[in-house]
Amino acid sequence: MAHLFKLAGYSFGIAHCNFNLRADESQRDEGFVKLLAGMMDVPFHSVHFDTKGYAAEHGISTQMAARDLRYEWFEQIRRQESYDCIAVAHHQSDSVETVLLNLTRGTGISGLHGILPKRGFIIRPLLFLSREEIDEIIQENPIDFVEDSSNEKVTYARNKIRHHVVPQLKQINAKLEQTFEQNIQRFAETELVLHKVVEALRKDLVVDKAGALYISIEEVRQLRPQRLLLHEILRPYLFTECVVEDIMRSFDHQSGTSFYSATHRLTINRGDLVITPIVLKEQQHLMIHPADQLVDLGRQLFYISYENSNVYSRDLNIAYIDLEKLIFPLIVRYRQEGDRFMPLGMTTFKKLSDFFIDKKVPLPQKDSIPILVNGNGELIWVAGLRQDNRYKVTATTKKVVIFELKFK
Repeated sequence: MAHLFKLAGYSFGIAHCNFNLRADESQRDEGFVKLLAGMMDVPFHSVHFDTKGYAAEHGISTQMAARDLRYEWFEQIRRQESYDCIAVAHHQSDSVETVLLNLTRGTGISGLHGILPKRGFIIRPLLFLSREEIDEIIQENPIDFVEDSSNEKVTYARNKIRHHVVPQLKQINAKLEQTFEQNIQRFAETELVLHKVVEALRKDLVVDKAGALYISIEEVRQLRPQRLLLHEILRPYLFTECVVEDIMRSFDHQSGTSFYSATHRLTINRGDLVITPIVLKEQQHLMIHPADQLVDLGRQLFYISYENSNVYSRDLNIAYIDLEKLIFPLIVRYRQEGDRFMPLGMTTFKKLSDFFIDKKVPLPQKDSIPILVNGNGELIWVAGLRQDNRYKVTATTKKVVIFELKFK
């Protein structure tokens, strides 16, 4: 790939990761790549990683650790040096192995399109060549190379497919790569059609209510094929196929049954599936100072402004508060045991838990409603639902603070 770039007249640099996994061979590889960059008179970037330490720290395989480390570092170099793309040398045979590996482990249609030629800033310009064709080019031209010995080890699943499975398949079809390339193109086109169908369904089925997403169970029952389409609808929220099957089996269960992904919770709530983001602990307490104009809560934003005249609106996403009654810094958090406040229009206190029940707020949504708290610990505003009567604007109010809740 480097030689083709040079012949084509591209401006490029070469980046090399030393994962320190193959002792002297790792150092040999780094020296070879550095020499190649020097011969081509292009910039050389290199880094050393403690790959095994990273894998142990994050509880992942060595291969996955190496992948995460190199792509994160590639992106850092791309930004620092203002490169347009990150070019990696996957070829046609790699794409075949990827499809076979995905099929072996279990995959949806997205696992059948092989390795994409472009994804974000990553490009793969050698996907038009098979491994055998690359070997022929190297033999016919004065191109030096070194071989990674780990490519021959069949301890890795991909290498087992490369050395044992693919040769057997080629006995059936000598033009295996070309056949797979055609199949991959068909799968990719089928995936595009599926995405269009799912996006249309998502617009019809998913309703955003104050930051919580509602999907009618009755409408989901009408989907055909139900499991595939529901899984694709829920894919942006990282629910796995196994969890989707559990969700479908729970349609008739009582309200309150919840399912979790890495980022979201889905709860059966009467006749709906209710999806809410999981509130991270580090997001549970944010401070507001007098000079602040915006507070970012993830999927929600607090806009803060000031008025000298008395203003008011019935919009529940806007709170008008008497500035003189505030003790800064204020705190934005989520519900806690024992919370109580005096809902606007009332002169007695009400438990926040009882208020939520009266408003029929679904269980998962209760944990994602921002609560604005005064410096003395009193609740000022249950954002989007009701502000506290003690902080309302009156005829004697001199300056008004306006808090507005918006969703991204």
